[in-house]
Parts: sequence; structure tokens; C-alpha cells
Amino acid sequence: MYRIRILLVFLALLSVLMPAQAQSEENPAIWSHAVEKISDSEYVLTFKGKIQKGWHVYSQYTAEGGSLPSEFTFEKAGEDYELLGKTEESETIKEYSDIFEVEETFFKKEAVFTQQIRLLKPEVNQITVNLFYQICKEVCIPKDELFQISLDGDTFVATEQELDDKSLALGASLKLDLKNKALLNQGGLADVKTKSNLWMIFGLGFLGGLIALLTPCVFPMIPLTVSFFTKQTQQKSKGVGNAMLYGFFIVLIYFLLSLPFHVFDSVDSQILNTIATNIWLNVLFFLIFIFFAFSFFGYYELTLPSSWANKMDAASSRAGGALGIFFMALTLAIVSFSCTGPILGGLLGSTTLAEGDVATNLSSGMVGFGLALALPFALFAMFPSWLSSLPKSGGWMTTVKVVLGFLELALAFKFLSNADLVGNWGILKRELFLGIWIVLFVLMALYLFGVFRFPHDGPKQKLSPTRKFVGFLSGAFSLYLILGTLNFVDLKLLSGFPPPDFYTLKETNSDCPLGLDCFKDFEDGVAYAQEVNKPILLDFTGWACVNCRKMEENVWSDSKIYPLIKDEYVLISLYVDDRKELPDGQKFDFKYESGRIKTIETVGQKWGTFQTINFNAASQPYYVLLSPNLEVLNDAVQYVDVETYERWLLSGLEKYQLSMR
Repeated sequence: MYRIRILLVFLALLSVLMPAQAQSEENPAIWSHAVEKISDSEYVLTFKGKIQKGWHVYSQYTAEGGSLPSEFTFEKAGEDYELLGKTEESETIKEYSDIFEVEETFFKKEAVFTQQIRLLKPEVNQITVNLFYQICKEVCIPKDELFQISLDGDTFVATEQELDDKSLALGASLKLDLKNKALLNQGGLADVKTKSNLWMIFGLGFLGGLIALLTPCVFPMIPLTVSFFTKQTQQKSKGVGNAMLYGFFIVLIYFLLSLPFHVFDSVDSQILNTIATNIWLNVLFFLIFIFFAFSFFGYYELTLPSSWANKMDAASSRAGGALGIFFMALTLAIVSFSCTGPILGGLLGSTTLAEGDVATNLSSGMVGFGLALALPFALFAMFPSWLSSLPKSGGWMTTVKVVLGFLELALAFKFLSNADLVGNWGILKRELFLGIWIVLFVLMALYLFGVFRFPHDGPKQKLSPTRKFVGFLSGAFSLYLILGTLNFVDLKLLSGFPPPDFYTLKETNSDCPLGLDCFKDFEDGVAYAQEVNKPILLDFTGWACVNCRKMEENVWSDSKIYPLIKDEYVLISLYVDDRKELPDGQKFDFKYESGRIKTIETVGQKWGTFQTINFNAASQPYYVLLSPNLEVLNDAVQYVDVETYERWLLSGLEKYQLSMR
């Protein structure tokens, strides 16, 4: 039963990607509340949830280490009123979780919570309560429920007085009175934006899968698995069909691994972008990639519990048919994790660095990875004579792992650089970052030429031509980095990976891209544009934004673009991931039209909210052309090529000049 449940969990996750209309036809839990007056100062609040069939909600007191418990937040408790005792619950169900290995407590059909309160201020007649809970049906979805409770039976009225005067004033100042705002969505040049991110991530995933095939965890399994399918049946067509089904399940399994990220994205469309630019998460990625790298160097082995593979293997033997083949594919994913895990980690890292929908990017990359792994099993089953052309397993696979280890280390420092940039630490300046990469690729070249060895290397053998060639490439890349650091060549091939050129150890008069003059405060920039009578190039960017750096280093630096930005426009660059705290007098709470309140404490939170409410956009780079009196001059663009960007700038400039006549 346990094995079948694993398959059902994976299949149930597919429902996450169903169209939004299908998702909204049935609300898994419908909540209501009631108030009972006990005395002039005491009340009992009741919260009741009607739970749809098949779903369940976890208790406040479910065991630690399992699913998340329900949690009530009583706003102004201890100030306007006090809680008398704990929040009580209706009857619950207890069941042991095979996944978390704890006994969990939850509700089915109905959940009822009661809380007694005593007023501390007689004039209080309205209370706000927030409930955070998980509702599950194989897949678990976190949710928030806001209860606005009137103690006197009247309708609860939420007024702007929930925010103080400072918050109301600062929040109002974020909203612009834009003219011709419809131009932002007119299409035109905006439709020329590159759509290559998905294909790039798919290609990276496919490349990662091809590399994984060359590792000792996967490569030896190809002939064994293909022989199993082609010899287990008298009918060759059935064996080929089974091998192709096996390949399909490999792709499906890696695709399903990306689905939880779609759940996160459905809860908050900006949550993944926020996570990707989080300082401490980037530091965590740095440490994880260091850990992955040393596992590839042979100092320890990174594996999933062997019991998982044993259980999946046993399930494949018992189930038979298509279900048995699925469990065979799942067994491959588990036993090959020591080699594929770090590569998948690199893929996850690449999606957080890329622009666009992180969850969709990750699904694209996972499909590419699974497809590359699956293709050999299907192709060799169709053409078994090709098996004789496969190279023999040997020390070359260990060399592949070591090379991957060096690449993992290089990527690790990219995440540390993100944290450094976003946190404004000033530790990993451009020259130091490039110096570390130079050392890494020099060491890789020395390893490939046999100068030193790692613990899991076999007996020393004659260097193959391929190994010498890769060693030469690594040395040449190191030389390229050295020349770039000394400014003898540009490093456009690496645009977006090193810190920007103005983040340097050298003394510089500008902290803007390419030495341009820019403003990092919107109001200051607008005031200057009005003074010099020039249009505005509004640049929503980010310290950890790879495509922002690519635009600056590949497009803005072009001889046709740079003079336009420098001489014809006032550049305002707003960093939405800047974690620098605002002065106390500029911190405030912002209330969206939906009623959600967001606390604005950092520079990035301010400009991210500013972008969302005025331009209905949350991704970077995002460029808008404005006149000094806030007239939209053209459609907004994002990541485009030089020719498109030039036409866009010239079009906006022409419209502004016509309006001045």
C-alpha cells in the first residue's frame, strides 16, 4: 500500500498544473465564524471550516516534524483584549505518516476552533484574526484565512485608519498619476521580447542530462537495462515498447519533481523571486554547492537512503506491467542520485538566476534533463547493435565527476556573489570574484593534465586526447579571465555572472552601470528630468538579476545605445532586491486594494511594490520611457536585442520631441 501511495502522490501533483478555472470550481475548505457573548467583557469566538471530501486540515497540535500545524494570529491580543486559555478544537483524527514518520493529527469533513477572550478596552467592538493552515489531498497547499469579526453584530468595517497617517501618506506617494498608461500594454516592440529563457533552461537541463549519462552512477546501467527489456520477451516490438515506456517514466519523474514549485507560485506569484534574491538562501546555496563539489571530488558519497531503492526495486518486481516499469524508473532516479543530485542542484540554481517564471523554468529544465537521460534507453532498445559502439566504463567517468566538481565550485561563488551584492557587504568585488574563478579553472587544467589527483582516482594512465583538449580549454578560459580582469578584453561572454563592472576595488566616480550617471531614487530623478527637460529611462533592475547585467553589458554598451542613454535620457535605476534598510522615518505599511497589508522596510521592498502597483509587473529587467510630467512614451520592454532596444529608445525620444513642439 505504501508503494502505491507514492505513485498516487506523484500523479496527484499533476492537478496543480490544471487550468485555474478547474482549480477554482471547488474550494477545498469554506470558513465561517460566530460570536457568543458570555458577559459584558467576555466572548467566545468560533471558527468553523467545512472541508471537501478527500481533503484534510491539520490540527494546531499535530506532531513536530510532520505537516505544518494550523496557527491563529489574534491581532492586538494583549492590547485590546486577552486570550483566556488555549484555542480549543473539535474532534480530530490521528494517523501515522509514512513520509514524515510521525503520528499526525488532522480534521476531515469539518474543523471547529473556539477561543474565549476578555476585553481590556470596553470600546473595542471589532477583532481581526488570521488563520494559517495546510489543506491536503496527497498534495498540501498552504492557505491564509482572514476573519474580520464584529462583537456587536454589525458589519465589520475595515477603514484606512488601520494604517497610521505616516503609512497612508508614504503609501499614497508610491502611486503615480501616469498619462497614456494604456501604451504599456499595447504590444508592438514589447512583443519582440526574447522568449529564449525557457529554451535556454531546457537546453541546460538536456546538457545536464547528457553529462549525467557519462557518470559512473548511470552509464553502466544503460546496457544492463536495455538488455533486460529486449530479452525479457519474445516479441522485439514489446521490448522496445517497454523501453520507451521506461524512458517516458524517467521524463515524468523528473518533471514531477518540479511541481511543488508551482504550488509555491500559486500561493504568491512573487514568492520564488523573493526567495531567489534572499541573502541567506543564496549563502545556503553557496554552502550546498561546496558540499556537492567535494562529493564529486571523491571525499564522500552523496546518496539517498538505500532502503528507498530497495523498496522501489521490490515494488517493480511485484507490480509488473506499466506500474512495475514506473518503479524501475524511480529506482534509477534514486540509485543515481549521488551523480545526478549535484547536477540537478545546478539546474535549480540556474533557474533562480534566470529571469521569468522560476517554476516554469524549472519544469522546462527538468523535462530536458529527464529527456536526455531517457533517450539512450529507448534508442538502444530500438537499435541494440549500437550497444557495441558504447565506450567501456573506466577512469574517464571519474574525470567527468571531477570536472563537474570544479564547475559546481564556480557556480557556488556566483551565489555568494548574489548575497554580497544584495546585502551590500562589499566583500566579493568583481576582481576578487574573477580571481577565484581563474584559480578554479587553472586547477581544473592542472588536474586534467595529471599534475595532481583526487582520492577516488584510479591508477595513473596515459592522458587521452579528449582529456588534454578539455584541459587546454580550461587553461584558455583562465587566460581569457585574466585578460578580462586586466581590461585587455571584455568579458561579454560571461555577462551576468561576475559582479557588475562598477562593483570594483578601484576608485570610481559612479556606482551606475558602464559609468553612466543615474538616479536611484525616483523622485530625485524626475526632478532632475524636469530641470534639464529630458525624457526618463526608468530601469527596474536587481543586484542578483543576470539578464539585467546582460542587457547592461551587451546592449547598453553598444555604440548605438550608449550615447542615447547618456545624452538623451535621464536614467533612473531602481533595485528591487536591495536589502538595505530604509531610515526609520521612511518605513511604512502599504495596503493593497485586496486589503493585504505589506510592511515596507527595505529599499528593494519599496521599489518592488512601486513597480507592481504602477506597472503591474514584477520581473526584471523592466524598462519604461516617461516624460518628466509622467506621460508614458512607449510600451514597456524587458530583455531584448540591440536593434529592438535602439528602435524603442528612438521611438520614445521622437514622441517626446513631438510633444514639446
